[in-house]
Amino acid sequence: MSAKENINGQAVRTRSDKADSRFRHLSLDDLPPANTQRWVARRKAQVVAAVDQGLLTLDEACRRYHLTVEEFETWRITIERHGVRGLRVTRIQEYRTREPMSGFPPKSGDVTGHSSTH
Repeated sequence: MSAKENINGQAVRTRSDKADSRFRHLSLDDLPPANTQRWVARRKAQVVAAVDQGLLTLDEACRRYHLTVEEFETWRITIERHGVRGLRVTRIQEYRTREPMSGFPPKSGDVTGHSSTH
């Protein structure tokens, strides 16, 4: 594992993941189209890698893909904790119930971040 900083300047630990090697030498042509509607794990990882490599700034990525900084940081944190496979939608709920995303307050409702429907 190697040390890295998140957007808040906090040190985070990253895991090496075989899939990460696919995103080491990206160009703008490798990135998803700006009008992407279907965000599969690979596309999310490409955008995170592009920002991490300096190909895009965080602001450029958020503008280009209509993302919030919080959404982007959730992708980045998920990759750091669980690898690219953690970005799969079917895995997100499983990971969220195991460990909360530190740095992000839970949504209104219970402590797992799920809204109550009372």
